[in-house]
Amino acid sequence: TEIVQDIFTRMHKNGFVSEKTTQQLYCEQCSRFLADRYVEGTCPRCAYEDARGDQCDKCGHLLDAIELVDPRCKLDGNRPVVRESTHLCIDLDRLQPQCAAFVEKSSTAGAWSANGLSITNSWLSEGLRPRAITRDLKWGVPVPLAGFDSKVFYVWFDACIGYPSITAAYTPEWEQWWKNPANVQLFQFMGKDNVPFHTVVFPSSQIATGEDWTLLHHISACEYLNYEGGKFSKSRGVGVFGNNARDTGVAPDVWRYYLLSSRPESSDTIFTWANFVACNNSVLLANIGNFCNRTLKFLDKNTTYAGIVPTADPALIAAGADSVHRRFIDDVNELLTSFIEHMDAVRIKAALSIARDISAR
Repeated sequence: TEIVQDIFTRMHKNGFVSEKTTQQLYCEQCSRFLADRYVEGTCPRCAYEDARGDQCDKCGHLLDAIELVDPRCKLDGNRPVVRESTHLCIDLDRLQPQCAAFVEKSSTAGAWSANGLSITNSWLSEGLRPRAITRDLKWGVPVPLAGFDSKVFYVWFDACIGYPSITAAYTPEWEQWWKNPANVQLFQFMGKDNVPFHTVVFPSSQIATGEDWTLLHHISACEYLNYEGGKFSKSRGVGVFGNNARDTGVAPDVWRYYLLSSRPESSDTIFTWANFVACNNSVLLANIGNFCNRTLKFLDKNTTYAGIVPTADPALIAAGADSVHRRFIDDVNELLTSFIEHMDAVRIKAALSIARDISAR
């Protein structure tokens, strides 16, 4: 709360916050303005009938709830009405030159993922507009400004500020990370639908304070991970989520490996239970498990080597030696070099594939 309010206060003091009267959906049955997640309707872009109040899950377009065709309140199913309310906005239009300069510098130095840069440039080319940062809700971070004390900050303003806030909860020295751009690089990982909030809204908020914040260095934005041919949807109970994974009793590392190996870095991928089982049996057990088993046998005192790895003949492993030993070393070193290059470029899926190739040697 303190960091969110401090950032807002500095933005407001520096003249990057304005007031705007907007139209919002109000449920007369619930007697309240509806948060985006409490509204559904038909997407005006693709006609998907279950679009949310802030985004369409089918086409991915960001929405304003009042744009929905035939909106309905998720709490009672009634059609909400449109009412006016005055909110505070971050003046992204006035921050566009600084934001664009940041994007050009950071995306080049940090080698942003192609989709992350494309989505950001799309926002910039369309021209940034003032964006509301407050909501008429009863829960959230209070707005520290007279006349707006009954409102709270919008989640996509304060959510990203949660990163430094979490660090501050861990250590009072949080500014050593978050206000130290000369020595700290910020890497962020997310689905592509969250990109604009991390490459435009959050950096612009930091810039608007006038302080020397650690800004985004690299963004790794994924495409969509679909579920058995459809889309994940927690609100509709479609997919497998953290509690479901826990309840299976399958070891966390198995989940981590499968999800990383299926990471949709450049195109959509699909989670299927059949592939999940095959990945465990054919890769983790038959490949990596076998590699570990072969290695551990060297430590068994009852094996041929009696727990002692024999010293290799120096002539066989010397650089340039024409031996199976030297060729094996060169082969693995080449793979390791490629692995490091992929990791440095945040191509995690490709790096994991190479690690698997090493274990198969």
